[in-house]
Amino acid sequence: MNTRLHAVTDASGRPIRLFITAGQWYSDYTGARALVSSLPAADWLLGDRGYDADWFREDLVNMG
Repeated sequence: MNTRLHAVTDASGRPIRLFITAGQWYSDYTGARALVSSLPAADWLLGDRGYDADWFREDLVNMG
């Protein structure tokens, strides 16, 4: 068994939000759903392609 660590960081790369999922059974969307509502205001976003989903982009646009 392995795990995945999903993280929201500040501009310097310091973690400000963390979420852990089981790596074998859960997609990256699970971590995205858990963290999206707690994202801080930002001018830009850097994300892995594992988080590429229409619902996620729509949520981010709606958050401004």
